[in-house]
Amino acid sequence: MKRLVVVASLVLGTCASLPAQQPNLLLLSPATRPASSPSANVDSSNLFPELAPPPAVSFNGALPQPARPEAPPAPQGGVPEDFRRWDLGVGYEYIHFSAAAFSSNLSGLHTSLTYNLNEWFGFEGSLISAWGGTIFGGERTKYVSYTGGAHISGGPSRHRLTPWGHLLVGGVHVNPQLAVVSKNGFALQAGGGADYVLRPNISIRGEADFVHTMLFSSSQNNFQIGIGAVLHF
Repeated sequence: MKRLVVVASLVLGTCASLPAQQPNLLLLSPATRPASSPSANVDSSNLFPELAPPPAVSFNGALPQPARPEAPPAPQGGVPEDFRRWDLGVGYEYIHFSAAAFSSNLSGLHTSLTYNLNEWFGFEGSLISAWGGTIFGGERTKYVSYTGGAHISGGPSRHRLTPWGHLLVGGVHVNPQLAVVSKNGFALQAGGGADYVLRPNISIRGEADFVHTMLFSSSQNNFQIGIGAVLHF
């Protein structure tokens, strides 16, 4: 009987100590929990890129602006890039010269050179040589003028035709020789014309001028007209 009581006591004591020895899983801290399997943390997008979600696009409310072409560089000195500094004109010239001693119609060559400071203003030099008929028993008439002064252009134009004007002063030489008077005198030339552009560096020019001269101890008022070509460079 005593053995039975002892055995029962040992069995009851062993059963009572077992619950106290079981770890309480609910009280375990995250650090003490077992790590998850590496295969569970593998991102499926790394294995299958085509299944990855598209990247998030932020929208700030501003619409994309189209690219604008760059503006051409501003011309230096206030003139366009195709501006020409020099104008060389060559052409035919007709002159009607009338004085107290004689009158003659002359034809010859007109040469002018203009340096343009800008599209509106320049300095011009002009040389005209012309020959006419014979007078006084077979002496041939000759006319030479050399003048210089201001050249004013109509400026840049959207059309091919550009008007211009000039005022030139200088000298004149006329043949034949008259008694006791000089063949040389003062000349003033005022007039203008227009250039018709054929190419950026070539134009056709027409012009007409009033010419005031002081020869043979008197003054003369005459006119001249010309046509020719102008080289711009």
